Amino acid sequence: MLASAEAHEGWLRERLQALVEVESPSEDPAGVNAAGALVEGWARELGGRVKRHKQKEFGDLLELRFGPSRALKKPLLILGHLDTVWSRGTLAKMPWREADGRLWGPGVLDMKFGVVQALAAIKILKEKKLLPPVTLLLVSEEEVGSPVSRPVTERLALESSHVFVLEPAQGLAYKTARKGVGAYTLKVAGVASHAGVDFTRGHSAILEAARLVEKVSAFTDLSRGLTVNCGVFTGGTRLNVVAAEAVVEVDVRIARARDAAYVEKLFRSLKVTDPACRLEVTGGINRPPMERKPGTVRLYKQARKLAAGLGFVLDEAATGGGSDGNFTAGLGVPTLDGMGAVGEGAHAPHEHIVVEHIVPRLALLAGMIAS
Repeated sequence: MLASAEAHEGWLRERLQALVEVESPSEDPAGVNAAGALVEGWARELGGRVKRHKQKEFGDLLELRFGPSRALKKPLLILGHLDTVWSRGTLAKMPWREADGRLWGPGVLDMKFGVVQALAAIKILKEKKLLPPVTLLLVSEEEVGSPVSRPVTERLALESSHVFVLEPAQGLAYKTARKGVGAYTLKVAGVASHAGVDFTRGHSAILEAARLVEKVSAFTDLSRGLTVNCGVFTGGTRLNVVAAEAVVEVDVRIARARDAAYVEKLFRSLKVTDPACRLEVTGGINRPPMERKPGTVRLYKQARKLAAGLGFVLDEAATGGGSDGNFTAGLGVPTLDGMGAVGEGAHAPHEHIVVEHIVPRLALLAGMIAS
């Protein structure tokens, strides 16, 4: 596998550059579809069977199937996404380049390398006649929460034996656990008045929302892996007006699925102190946690064994970030994450991958698919 990966490194890098140089922000369906068209062409060259799930608000989802079309075994599902956090025009400031043993460019780490890596692994195994049934699902809006692709991801996961997620590695490690993710919005309606003439007639939504920020922040419980972050606070209209409205946007992370109901109860029990104000709470947990379950552990142990045969140590890690692997793990389908690039700077101007890890990671992925 290592020799085959070395032989295919040039193929992978050529296509990776082409994909990075097609800008594909989540909010740009045309850009995402242009990236999808490139990948679709490469998949067809490898004998892939293509199904496009057409979308309106976002780019299309690509369902690519490889290997035997009629098999006794369930297929393996590989997950990736074509969208990036980078707006159109970023490439001019962050061009594709190779320097200092790294490849740089918007989306190269998160996660265009993973997309091309999957195709390269499939190509290797097809040439070796070792390719099992594989479904590669590439979605168009993972970076904004997968609002339209989640049902497709979950349906395909339930039809599959295992799920591999080609998000970037955690350092050098595969990811065996991820926190669940939630988003809540607190909208406070107060009573406006002139801050100088009629101060006592007003009831400040900002003041009430500030009290709620303290209450909500106290929900954090590090001992159970629960964190609550009030990330956005807006309110009021003018300096001399007692604020009639305020909004707080809250990020929530949970380590255990059973804490979703606990968090929901906490947020729905919130009340305002000032009876003249009104509170509306919306949102909830939108990604279940990927807990470290036996099926995932078995996959990791297999990967660790194969990595040892390739000459390196593969660790495991947990992360507070979410991925589409949260959905599949939440259904009970064994899921292994972080199988993509090794690098740094996801969502940051220094985003890059480390060249020396391309071949070993490709060989390991091909070995995992084959096994």
